[in-house]
Amino acid sequence: MDYKKAGVDIEAGYRSVELMKKHVASTMRPEVLGGIGGFSGAFSLDAVKNMEHPVLLSGTDGVGTKLKLAMIMDRHDTIGIDCVAMCVNDVACAGGEPLFFLDYIACGRNVPEKIAAIVSGVAEGCRQAEAALVGGETAEHPGMMAEDEYDLAGFTVGVVEQKELIDGSTLGAGDVLIGMASSGVHSNGFSLVRKVFEKEMTAEGLGTYYEELGGTLGDILLAPTKIYVKALKNVKEAGVKVKACSHITGGGFYENVPRMLRDGTRAVVKKDSYPVPPIFKLMAEKGDIEEKIMYNTFNMGIGMIVAVDAADAEKAVDAMKEAGETPYIIGSIEEGEKGVTLC
Repeated sequence: MDYKKAGVDIEAGYRSVELMKKHVASTMRPEVLGGIGGFSGAFSLDAVKNMEHPVLLSGTDGVGTKLKLAMIMDRHDTIGIDCVAMCVNDVACAGGEPLFFLDYIACGRNVPEKIAAIVSGVAEGCRQAEAALVGGETAEHPGMMAEDEYDLAGFTVGVVEQKELIDGSTLGAGDVLIGMASSGVHSNGFSLVRKVFEKEMTAEGLGTYYEELGGTLGDILLAPTKIYVKALKNVKEAGVKVKACSHITGGGFYENVPRMLRDGTRAVVKKDSYPVPPIFKLMAEKGDIEEKIMYNTFNMGIGMIVAVDAADAEKAVDAMKEAGETPYIIGSIEEGEKGVTLC
């Protein structure tokens, strides 16, 4: 008896590391010390020392049951982008710059090529966020997970000057809400998505082309989560103060928008101010889902919302467009009970 017969292939682990090295290397920043293979990731804080009052920000998250689609379709090279996005967008939402990222992959069996494909997506997400991939872990769980199954989670650390923290404290009536378009469902609500498309959750079903979607169901649902780090950085560099920010994830508008507000302010969002992607309309019809539940579960086409002074709205929109995003002025802030009104 040995470890391999027990279900853990150490040699496969070594090969996975070799295959992912090139992807990891593509994410390096000058502050990274050493390379992949150590017991920890080292990141110099020399640049942070020049900040007046540096504040570290952290975020951790996973991809959720969207992974099921990647497994059914046997496509694993973009799911890592989702993992990075879910973490770095939260850090950016507080005004921070993501510095580095670590991933954790648990699998039933280590297939080096599959693991490398997953990490290639993680690396792509890190490149988009300009964060270094400084480490990670791949763990085989034979007997606990099916051989073809895996889970993916990640963790990021960022930094911001204390005076530049986005906390909603200066938010006031008349401020404008700008929403940046999502790429689709992103990485939330997939338990409901899979229930709606229960009969389509096969390789053949996900490969079906939908005229109204302009692509196959699988392609539309697997589209990776948008990373808004660059757009928010552009807004800051344009001299615009973001007063409040909300990453629209699980819980949709009703749960996430109030998190950006201070007491005595209310967000008013106009539903007809931007186009809702066809995938949401299809799900609502096919699943007979009430509109409020849709807005309480999904991003409905808006992945990030920022609040700025009305005088800065045009400048902020231009900065977002420069970063390649599609922004819409979707509402405003009013005095009132803390919460959100969709009208």
